[in-house]
Amino acid sequence: MAELNTGDGGGGKDKKVRSKKQNSKVDLTAMVDLAFLLITFFMLTTTLSKPQSMNLGLPDKEDDKKKEAPIKVDENRTMTILLGGDSKLVRYVGLLATPVAGGAPKDFAFGKEGIRAELLKRKAAVLAYSTAKGKPKNGMIVIIKPSKKSNYRNLVDILDEMAIVDVPTYAIVNEFTPEEQKLLEGK
Repeated sequence: MAELNTGDGGGGKDKKVRSKKQNSKVDLTAMVDLAFLLITFFMLTTTLSKPQSMNLGLPDKEDDKKKEAPIKVDENRTMTILLGGDSKLVRYVGLLATPVAGGAPKDFAFGKEGIRAELLKRKAAVLAYSTAKGKPKNGMIVIIKPSKKSNYRNLVDILDEMAIVDVPTYAIVNEFTPEEQKLLEGK
């Protein structure tokens, strides 16, 4: 804090009167307190970034009670992806017994040059096919079938690929036909 000196000038008749220089001290305690209060206030009032997750639509329990007739879907719009052990990935287009032209079963790898390139190519082909039929809003449908030997990471990776490629409709199915099981095992 500041001080006030009230002593005499120390001067007599012959001496010049000089004013004494005061020591200037600024107390910053209040400003530091205010700074910490502001930091605390902004830390408590800001929201931290929330983790982002992918929306996964699950069927209602009431839908299990309603057994409706199966919906007919054009084979040219469907692609089935089989997930196997050791990150094995097999895709076919249409039905396994009668694949669409260029849709015979084929092995792929995860990543940009693997399944993503195939999904983009197939999405463009389905868009051209649907536009030619006069229904450009009908997009590609992907059926994902993870086997019991596949791991959770592979399923998440393929769901990420669906989000990256912006596939409008996809489903996760856990029913394998014997032919699909043989195809996945490489027989």
